[in-house]
Amino acid sequence: MPEFWVASGHHLTRLDRSGRMIVTDELLLAWLARPEVVPPTDACAVERAVYARLMADPRAQVEPGDLAAMADPDARENWGFLLALRDALVAASTIEGGYADIVHRRMRLPIVFMNQLVQLILRNALDGCGDAQVLRAAELLFRPQRAHVRDGTLLLADEELTQAFEAEMHSSPLTAMFSGGIDGLDVLGGGNEWTYWSRSDAHTTVLNFGGDPLARQGLARALQAFVTHMTGYAVTVTPHTRADGIDLRWFVGLDQAGTAIGNALWKGQSPRDTLVGLFELQFAGSSAVLPDVAGHPVWLILGLAPDMSIRVKPQNLLTGLPLAAPTAAG
Repeated sequence: MPEFWVASGHHLTRLDRSGRMIVTDELLLAWLARPEVVPPTDACAVERAVYARLMADPRAQVEPGDLAAMADPDARENWGFLLALRDALVAASTIEGGYADIVHRRMRLPIVFMNQLVQLILRNALDGCGDAQVLRAAELLFRPQRAHVRDGTLLLADEELTQAFEAEMHSSPLTAMFSGGIDGLDVLGGGNEWTYWSRSDAHTTVLNFGGDPLARQGLARALQAFVTHMTGYAVTVTPHTRADGIDLRWFVGLDQAGTAIGNALWKGQSPRDTLVGLFELQFAGSSAVLPDVAGHPVWLILGLAPDMSIRVKPQNLLTGLPLAAPTAAG
C-alpha cells in the first residue's frame, strides 16, 4: 500500500497491544528539531541550555524557574506549551490517550499542536486505506479548508495553500496569473486519484465536496474511523443530503457553524449559517450510549463559516457523543 502523510511522524512511533501509538523518544526529538522550535541565533543562554538538555534527553525535567529565566517572553510561552504537550503525552504513554486527556481536561494548547495529534491519530486509524477520497476528506479534521463555488459546486481547498496563493496574487499578479492559483489545482476524482499518494503531504488536491458523492462518503468513513479508534466502539457514519424531518434527539457540531446550525434546528428556528455536511452516526450496540439515545442516531453537522472557511473540531466527537462510559483512549 502506498505511503501517505509521512510528515505526520507516524513512522517514528510504534504500536502497543491495543493498536495505539506509543510516545517514543524519536518522535519527541523530531518535534524538537522543527525549525520553529530550534532557538534562534539571538536566543538567551537559558533557552539554549534548555534546548540542549532536551535534545540529549527529550523527557528531561524542565523546572518552572528555567522557563521564567528565559529573556524572550514569546519563548517562555512557546516552551510552556510544548512542555505541557510533552508531559501530557508522556503521562498517558500513547498519542491517543494523551490527546483524549488534553481534550477532556480542556488544556489550552496552540491549534497547530492539536492538529498534529489528530493527523497522527488518523494516520494510525486509516493505516492501509487505499481510497484517496477518504484520505483527502480526512484532511478536514486537521487542516482548515477554504470553500470555493465553481459552476454552482462547492469545492474545498487547503486554507494554508489558498492563503499562499492570495499572498502571491497581491505581491505578483502576473506570476499568480500564470500559476493559475486555486483554479490551477487538480480536483480529486475522475481517475486522477492515483496522484494523491505522491503529494499527500503537499495538500494540493481540491475536494469536490458538493459535486462528488465519493467526497462526502470519504468524510463519513474518516469520521467513522476516528470515532471507532478513539472510543473503542464500533460505529457507522452515513452522509445525508437533506436535513428535513430528522430526529434531532442528539447532535454534534463538527465545527462552530455546525454547532450553531444544530442549536437553531433544535429550537425550531431557521439556521443563519450554511449547512454543507450532514452525517448520521449509529452505534453498533445500545450499551455504548446513554439510555435515552439508545437506538437513535447521532447527527454530525458541518457548517460553513461566514469567511468561507471550514475548521473542523474533532475534539467535539470526544466531548459531545452520548457515551455511557469513558472512552477507550482516555
